[in-house]
Amino acid sequence: MTNYIEKGDLKIASVLYDFVNKEVLPGSGVEQDSFWTGFEALINELSPENKALLARRDELQRKINSWHLENKGDYEFTNYKAFLREIGYLEPKPEEFTIDTTNIDDEVALQGGPQLVVPINNARYAINAANARWGSLYDALYGTDAISEENGAERGKGYNPVRGAQVIAYGKDFLDKAIPLSNGSHKEAIKYAIIENELAVTLESGKTVGLKDASKLVGYLGELSEPSSILLKNNRMHLEIQIDRNHPIGSTDSAGVKDIILESAITTIMDCEDSVAAVDADDKVEVYQNWLGLIKSDLTANFYKGSKELIRSLNPDRQYQAIGGGTLTLSGRSLMFIRNVGHLMTNNAILDGAGNEIPEGILDGVITSLIAKHEIIGNSKYKNSAKGSIYIVKPKMHGSQEAAFANKLFTRIEELIGLKPNTLKIGVMDEERRTSLNLKACIREVKERIAFINTGFLDRTGDEMHTSMEAGPMIRKGDMKTSEWLASYEKSNVFAGLDCGLQGHAQIGKGMWAMPDLMADMLQQKIGHLKAGANTAWVPSPTAATLHATHYHLIDAVEVQNGLKKDSTDLVDGILQVPVAKNPNWAPEEIQAELDNNAQGILGYVVRWVEQGVGCSKVPDINNIGLMEDRATLRISSQHIANWLHHGICTKEQVIETLERMAKVVDEQNAGDAAYRPMAPNFNDSVAFQAASDLIFLGYDQPSGYTEPILHRRRQEAKAKFLAEQVR
Repeated sequence: MTNYIEKGDLKIASVLYDFVNKEVLPGSGVEQDSFWTGFEALINELSPENKALLARRDELQRKINSWHLENKGDYEFTNYKAFLREIGYLEPKPEEFTIDTTNIDDEVALQGGPQLVVPINNARYAINAANARWGSLYDALYGTDAISEENGAERGKGYNPVRGAQVIAYGKDFLDKAIPLSNGSHKEAIKYAIIENELAVTLESGKTVGLKDASKLVGYLGELSEPSSILLKNNRMHLEIQIDRNHPIGSTDSAGVKDIILESAITTIMDCEDSVAAVDADDKVEVYQNWLGLIKSDLTANFYKGSKELIRSLNPDRQYQAIGGGTLTLSGRSLMFIRNVGHLMTNNAILDGAGNEIPEGILDGVITSLIAKHEIIGNSKYKNSAKGSIYIVKPKMHGSQEAAFANKLFTRIEELIGLKPNTLKIGVMDEERRTSLNLKACIREVKERIAFINTGFLDRTGDEMHTSMEAGPMIRKGDMKTSEWLASYEKSNVFAGLDCGLQGHAQIGKGMWAMPDLMADMLQQKIGHLKAGANTAWVPSPTAATLHATHYHLIDAVEVQNGLKKDSTDLVDGILQVPVAKNPNWAPEEIQAELDNNAQGILGYVVRWVEQGVGCSKVPDINNIGLMEDRATLRISSQHIANWLHHGICTKEQVIETLERMAKVVDEQNAGDAAYRPMAPNFNDSVAFQAASDLIFLGYDQPSGYTEPILHRRRQEAKAKFLAEQVR
């Protein structure tokens, strides 16, 4: 049972009330009574508006369902488009405008680079992500499949010199592409020195050469004649050549190079949303405590490496001798965004005067902003934002009215906690169909605080399927990636961002690489995000950030965007192409394979979410390939089966049989986890199995196809059940 403190008409969970009063408000410049009084006024003003926006979503969905039912089969596209415009789903095009956001940090406005997303309730992961601003290219290559294990280059417990040689060769090839010499190759280097403020590289031939572009040398450590570190800058990204002839690796290198360090995760999203399982006041306080620790720079995490206990904390800044004299200081940490939850869910951490849970998005906005204020006013060891901004990612918004509501919420928060107007910056996730179609109108509503737009293939696909549920059976999930709507959506996002003036002022981002073990494939494919015009893209780990960082040295995102500006066009008609299978004639084994794959992914993720409180995890798929799963992937899989079930592609009995069979597979995949509770054979007694079933069989009626209502309810059930078992 949650204990509450009454403050005005509010009932505030005591764990949250104590945390805010004792840890957050002191030193914030906000007085306790005025905070809670103002918070109550904000809740009373904005909660009804939040509720009305959700009702509008439901109203539009009912109208779209009815239209498809009345226009079964082929329909005239112009009529469909006119209908969407008539009901307000497709908004009028806004007049041309340019964003006028100010005080945006260079990491957001100017530097292109990887963006990490990490569950903030895991302190060690959060610290690792913040510290992933810099990463070892040699380590990232050696420890992943980016380097093949063929021909004696296997990974093992000890150092494999054959593999090491391939890593070093890869690194030197990268230097030749990113920081080329005026003549020759970095592979031929036997000595690096700095002479008259330029890099002087002695080659095996005895010849000394410089850089093709001398301006790329920006700093160093050590002596000019024998530097221990050489700092270079290319495409606004830094890299460091570290030299130590006494190091085990450096001693084998002709120039003494021991490592190549890359500026990697330029920005990191500390996530309160899709990768976190926070369903009550206790969970939310855990999330907020870690955010406070990150902001105040005092968060630590203890862990064991072998038998040795280690303590992880935030990295200090990096200092170099600047070329030409003086000191050059670079941040040792990624610039942090905080991702709040969307408008949908409520949380029992605070109850309003009528006893209702308040919108969780309002709760997140107020508390995470109040915490972040400490860094703005100097109550932290390290700076996050050099420009005095707080960056909040706002997910799962539908259309410009919801963006306007977020803007209003942020304004009220600034007034409540004493921040200058537009201190709170917003990252708009373009991951819902209504937002994709009306993206410029959404950006216009937040044009004074916009910090990024980012596509989200996973949630976007889930919404695509749910919105058009009555249009017919959807194509197979794997075929979505080559569908017309998706290609149009991804291009339209970039065009909208460029048309609205985001270049040089905000990020235009792309989505996650979801296979953290397949780094060779990522290196081949994720460079496509830059070629598509993105200047940031999501990665699942610090290692992936370092490898993806190589792409930003090979391609200048600004040049790509300059070329795309000339190609900008209206792609609304393409986005509106519903991915329905025109004449579904799949063989029974194809249908079953699709069900198996979806069901296994659902169960593998849900069992950890519901019964262990793990919001994001690497889940083995049906082929035992580890996939990063979160609520967005779950939304696709559950909505896809719900759609096929609704249109008779499969039967309820078939789905139940598939779930039960796949539950046994998932149980086997988790057999080594001592905390794991098997779902089979007592399926009725497994809260996780019942949650997975609900996501499918109740999927049609879920708001926008979201998984949160069922997951939260079932997680609360599991927590109560396990607590009762402990008491007994």
